[in-house]
Amino acid sequence: MRRSWWFILLWLLSLAFALFSAERNSGIAWSVAYLMTGLVVISFLWSWFNLRWVRIGRYTRSRRSQVGRVAEEQFEVINSGRLPKLWLEVRDFSDLPQHDASRVLNSIGPHRRRRWLARTYCLRRGRYRLGPITLTSSDPLGLFPRQRHLPATSTLIVYPATLELPGFVPPTGMLPGGEAMRRRTHYVTTNVSSVRDYVPGDSFNRIHWRSTARTGRLMVKEFELDPTADVWIVLDLDQTVHTGSAAWTAPVPELSSAAVRQERLALQLPSSSMEYAVTAAASLARHFLLEDRSVGFIAHGAHRELIQADRGERQLTKILETLAVVEPTGRIPFARVLTSEMEHLPRHTTLLAISPATDRTWVAALRDIRRRGVHNLAVLLAANSFGDGPPYRETLAELLISGIPTHLLSYGQDISTALSQRVTVLD
Repeated sequence: MRRSWWFILLWLLSLAFALFSAERNSGIAWSVAYLMTGLVVISFLWSWFNLRWVRIGRYTRSRRSQVGRVAEEQFEVINSGRLPKLWLEVRDFSDLPQHDASRVLNSIGPHRRRRWLARTYCLRRGRYRLGPITLTSSDPLGLFPRQRHLPATSTLIVYPATLELPGFVPPTGMLPGGEAMRRRTHYVTTNVSSVRDYVPGDSFNRIHWRSTARTGRLMVKEFELDPTADVWIVLDLDQTVHTGSAAWTAPVPELSSAAVRQERLALQLPSSSMEYAVTAAASLARHFLLEDRSVGFIAHGAHRELIQADRGERQLTKILETLAVVEPTGRIPFARVLTSEMEHLPRHTTLLAISPATDRTWVAALRDIRRRGVHNLAVLLAANSFGDGPPYRETLAELLISGIPTHLLSYGQDISTALSQRVTVLD
């Protein structure tokens, strides 16, 4: 039974004793009854007022973070009333792993505020909920604990890590393009395709002054992409080929101020082929986009993920947001994905295939795609290094015999190093 019910029971007993006590003891009995009544009333009112005129705010520096980085949230509790708050418990119900934002605050004076900073080392990619919050308080005797639920929530998306790839060199012939791509773009290039009427938001450096003078109204230039081949990243999400588990608890580094100021803390990934594949895809996408290449992304999970090839930082954000939430839930073999999706790619396009599959049919699909003039490169994940998976050596041998540039990625291996060293011989 809670402490409050015991106290209420004692209070009722004191009232009963005062009512039925002898006249000579009635003074003492009624004094005790009055004392117990006062304590009950004061405690109840104290508890009720303790959660009144309390405001709480949470401020997130950024709604985006990355695996291996630190997410920061600042909390502020304001007592806008005239009475002090003896204690307040702020309990946060966010589902971000290792996010410890709950606090117990003591002695918040009238018109005072209390702030604290919650730093969280991001272990896993994904989309997470921040909040809700529950405020708990009570009277000094702890007789009447009360709660106040704050249902407001927000979202934090944790991108996969992107690593520098200084040693990654695409095979000869993959960098140059050929013909200008007959596709309109919002970038200013050297290839002008047509002119059109000016619309609000068009940059003034796109105005075609000769057409403007001839027509008497503002005309702007339409551009086509530079003659550089697209890069397509195809990620295997077949649930039958991925091994390992992303459910783990890594040792969280000390989040001192000096560590937080670093660009990135030491990257740690679980023993999961899916997490390594996603990190490799994100790093390759960033690498090519920084080189001003046009990058697209395809994956078949629970549903088809398609991001049309484009350039710039906005394209990287689209790809990272997709990679943050994809899971190995697909049921289509990787060979079928490659055959169906790459059928209409133009010549000189670059295809990057990332898979732990040991079924060699996807290697045959890459050979067929190459015959159509599409350059390809494979990132093979060693499935048996992440858990109970089949051996990969025969698939690796097939890739090497087919002359397909291949990078091998195993658990515990530095991804940046693996993507910088191409496999040339079978050990």
